[in-house]
Amino acid sequence: MKLFEVENLSYKLGDFKLDNINFKVNQGEYFVLLGQSGSGKTLLLESIAGFNSIDGKINFEGKDISELSPENRDVGFVYQDFALFPNLNVRENIMFSGRYKQIENPEETLHDLADFLGLEPLLNREIDNLSGGERQRVAIARALFSKPKILLLDEPLSAIDPTFRNSIMKFLKDIHRKYNLTTIHVTHNFREASYLADRIAIVMNGQIRQIGTASDVLNNPENLEVAKFLGFKNILPSSMLNEDSGRLFSVDPNTIHISKDELKNDYVFEGKLEECMGIIDHYKIFVKVGEEQFFAKLLKRDYMGCYADRGESIFIGFDKKDVSYL
Repeated sequence: MKLFEVENLSYKLGDFKLDNINFKVNQGEYFVLLGQSGSGKTLLLESIAGFNSIDGKINFEGKDISELSPENRDVGFVYQDFALFPNLNVRENIMFSGRYKQIENPEETLHDLADFLGLEPLLNREIDNLSGGERQRVAIARALFSKPKILLLDEPLSAIDPTFRNSIMKFLKDIHRKYNLTTIHVTHNFREASYLADRIAIVMNGQIRQIGTASDVLNNPENLEVAKFLGFKNILPSSMLNEDSGRLFSVDPNTIHISKDELKNDYVFEGKLEECMGIIDHYKIFVKVGEEQFFAKLLKRDYMGCYADRGESIFIGFDKKDVSYL
């Protein structure tokens, strides 16, 4: 069920512009805005929260909230740097929204959040005495204390040690489920987006370039620009597949088969081995076919050595189901 909708949202800041943004977020969905730094995704999140005066409409539960102040939008916002109040302790930071909004059973709400987020022992601690991970949990608890219907997360993992990233991602999913949230999460990290998102919107140069399920967007880019942003390899002319459409296609390096003997895949090419690079757990293999180059990745546990020396002939193959057209 649709909970939230952005219609024709535009906003200009200096020389940069959010340009005619449109998307919907469903009840209970984990929705990710994925884009490079400077693409406008944080500016879009701030506009949703009510920090910018926009053109267009933001509809929430069927009502236009684009003129409402941030505290009246029923959203919780977690900043990239957490933006905790240094003059308040952990308890006071978490309960801050109670200063401008009536919170039902505030003490019960506080202790439920503190217990779930592991903050009970820290409630009287000063903010300066917290680790990065502890600050993040306090910021999330503060956003949830007002019992928002939508949680907005701005690059919530950027300040977290990479060694803890997997556990923090699971933690965010657990929060989303426990509190029946609808979450909009901004990130530039593909792995984050892949694990967390029900749906993804690709944000580029102030525009949304593609929206879909996490699997569809990350595996089937709709155009060359999105494909390059997602790091797609093997972007090649479809004439190689005996098509005259003038389109480009891409094939995942992990789905390409390699052999000295001819293969039985849907598409098979004979080429010259240009390079075989041994990386920690896999080989990176570059094969020249005519004027084009294919890149393949093969796990070392499956292939214990390169099939040929540089310059030797080698076959590569892949199937129709692994081809994405751009």
